[in-house]
Amino acid sequence: MPQDSAICTHGLTKQFDRHLAVHEVDLNVAPGEIYGLIGPNGAGKTTLIRMLAQAEAPTRGEIYINGQQVIPGQRNLAIKQQLGYLPDNFPLYEDLTVWDYLDYFARLYQLSTFRRRQRIQTVLELTNLTAKRTSAIPSLSRGMQQRLSLARTIIHEPIVLLLDEPVSGLDPIARVQFRDLMRVLQAAGMTILIASHILSDLAELCTTIGIMELGYLVESAPLSELYRRPCHQQIFLTTLGDPGALLAELRQYPGVQTWEVLSGQRLRIHFSGNQEDCAQLLRSLVAARIPLTEFHPAPPDLEGIFLNLDHQQVS
Repeated sequence: MPQDSAICTHGLTKQFDRHLAVHEVDLNVAPGEIYGLIGPNGAGKTTLIRMLAQAEAPTRGEIYINGQQVIPGQRNLAIKQQLGYLPDNFPLYEDLTVWDYLDYFARLYQLSTFRRRQRIQTVLELTNLTAKRTSAIPSLSRGMQQRLSLARTIIHEPIVLLLDEPVSGLDPIARVQFRDLMRVLQAAGMTILIASHILSDLAELCTTIGIMELGYLVESAPLSELYRRPCHQQIFLTTLGDPGALLAELRQYPGVQTWEVLSGQRLRIHFSGNQEDCAQLLRSLVAARIPLTEFHPAPPDLEGIFLNLDHQQVS
């Protein structure tokens, strides 16, 4: 078993009656990494995270956290002490204040009185909630409540964080604050696995991306490597002439997947190819005497990578 992995699974599988939610997943997350898990609803992301957090027992397969194997049917307390798990829509106790809420969870982890007070003060500062320490939980904004949930998740100083849709429902400012906090936790040595539908946030945070489809981990690679692969990208084009002539040429080019007329003579196409393919498309349009005044490829993004992979799976 490799000792250089913070999270590692072999053949991890979960079946509910006839539904195979997670199928033979081999996952490897390096220490100190922020790993992003993406995929459509029903892909198996939440079930996978629940198994890693030991909130769900696998049907078969192996899980290792920092080189220690999770033994089925046992409490695995030493491993759980290393984990922080934030599920989607974690309930908050509305009859408590911020301090009492954190104190409750610190007591569950059996922190001493001195250590408990010290950790609560630390996580309040870290999540920018010190000024709200005596506030009732219902008085907090959605973003503050999410930061409080995260403070609860790290109260016992875990070294591996499992976060399921942690920015769901947050406004842009709260999402920026969350990203900043993730970077602080990573700098402190934590390994973080995040499942999210907001791909732009993951693109700014993550070093490695895993893509799930129908229970399978169909891709797991460094984000820098994924960006180098041919994928769907957007190209903006404007012509002085009849846009119909431009469209006629685009229909003949195999890399052009879809197109959209933005306004008048300006179009946006989704193009599957690398930089050389883009250059060849431009040469073809010029050779066809299309009077272009704009040919602007937008750099590939995580959404384009995901859509391209999804297209390949369907094909």
